[in-house]
Amino acid sequence: MDPAFIIGVIVAFGALVAMITMEGASFQALLIPAPMILVLGSTIGVGIASHTLRDTRLAAASLGRMVRGPRMTPEAVIPFLVGYAEKARGEGLLALEQELEGAPDDFTRQALQALADGTDAEDLRTVMDDEIEAASSRTRVAARFFASLGGYAPTIGIVGTVVSLTHVLEKLDEPDHLGPMIAAAFVATLWGLLSANFIWNPIAGRLNRIGAVELERMTLVAEGMLAIQAGSAPHLLKERLEAMSTVRPKDKKAKVSSDPLGEDA
Repeated sequence: MDPAFIIGVIVAFGALVAMITMEGASFQALLIPAPMILVLGSTIGVGIASHTLRDTRLAAASLGRMVRGPRMTPEAVIPFLVGYAEKARGEGLLALEQELEGAPDDFTRQALQALADGTDAEDLRTVMDDEIEAASSRTRVAARFFASLGGYAPTIGIVGTVVSLTHVLEKLDEPDHLGPMIAAAFVATLWGLLSANFIWNPIAGRLNRIGAVELERMTLVAEGMLAIQAGSAPHLLKERLEAMSTVRPKDKKAKVSSDPLGEDA
């Protein structure tokens, strides 16, 4: 469990609460249901409209993983791989089938099973690369969904403000109420900016980062399994994987892109 997202959001909203308190403003003036419903509801609605239902389901399913963080760091998988190399050198690849239950994740378990089954090296690389690309694609779709919400929210907030100001112009004959009505009109813009920068964009950014960490871990597993199949010595495998994960983390030999999450898109 990586609590960075929860801590960050609490700090961000805490700073907002501190500002409101120090300025002597009223919380009730900001917590107006109508603009909040418009901004949050319409933002999610147009986000769904601009994607497919499959994309929406992937994005919703990714929220739990986003809060929990990566399953494990890339470095944490190295001892497992070195242990598999030692077992394979001593007892043969077929003995790796005994390690299936203790595998740290499904990807590693599938690779172990493939090794134990005697899968050809080229076929093994293809299968693992395809699995890496599929995982990267799922993360990319989810991150882009929430990034799109972050893009829509401020504009929808402005729409809410325009609608409210139109209502204000209808009440020009009631000058005593104009001040509160104008203030309330800008609450929609506030929630548009707030939700984009305090919720949607942080979710998208965190999903991108989690995806990058998991990609590095899966790439280490893929390279490690191929080295085990080739009969690499355990101590050489350890040195190689440690170099890949710490010295040159972006220099991967897997066939997938080094930026699978489309952060530059």
